This record gives sequence, structure tokens and C-alpha cells, in this order.
Amino acid sequence: QVQLVESGGGLVQAGGSLRLSCAVSGRTFTGYAMGWFRQVVGKEREFVAAIYWLSRTTYYGDSVKGRFTISRDNAKNTVYLQMNNLKPEDTAAYYCAAHPSTAQSMSRSRPAYWGQGTQVTVSS
Repeated sequence: QVQLVESGGGLVQAGGSLRLSCAVSGRTFTGYAMGWFRQVVGKEREFVAAIYWLSRTTYYGDSVKGRFTISRDNAKNTVYLQMNNLKPEDTAAYYCAAHPSTAQSMSRSRPAYWGQGTQVTVSS
């Protein structure tokens, strides 16, 4: 059974930082992209970032470029999202996802696997 379990969300002031983690299990993700999406209630889901498991090639949404960094640790089967210089508009539920694609293609896909989400709230 594939599981993606997020952690690390919380409340932070504008300008602060948070690191989200996504522990993955249940299958080998060779050939997959791992990524993060976010969603605010009542709005469409937004692509945040993705990383291709094998090559570590990354791809970012325009709204987070230069502030967020995605990485992965193969030994721990964990994907991270380092979020710096957070803004109130970054407030959302963040979801870890996996999809059999490149990192860039994942941004336009409906991922095959999802985590349960973790809330990030940025106060002004």
C-alpha cells in the first residue's frame, strides 16, 4: 500500500521559514516525480514544486521560485520542501504527491498518489 505522509506544517509569521517533509513508502518510486501542491478552500489546487526521483531535476511554480526549495533523501525515502520568506498568500493546505512523469510534467498532471495534507498558515 502506497503511503505519503506529510509533516512540518504550522503557524509562522510573514518572512519566516518552515520545512515540510513527506515520508513515502509502499513502492519504489524510480521513474516518478515527487512534488507538492497546495490548496485554499474554495480555490483551485496550485502546483508548488516537483523533483524527479532519479536525476533530482526540479521544477517550481512561478509564485514560489526563489523562496522554496524541494529536495529528497533516498536513504530516508523522504521529500522535503524548504519554504523561506513566507508570505500570507502562502497560507494553504500542502499536499505531497507522486506521479510517473518528469518534474515539469507533474505540474500539469493529476498525480497518481496523494498524502493527507498539512496546513501552513502565515500571519501578517
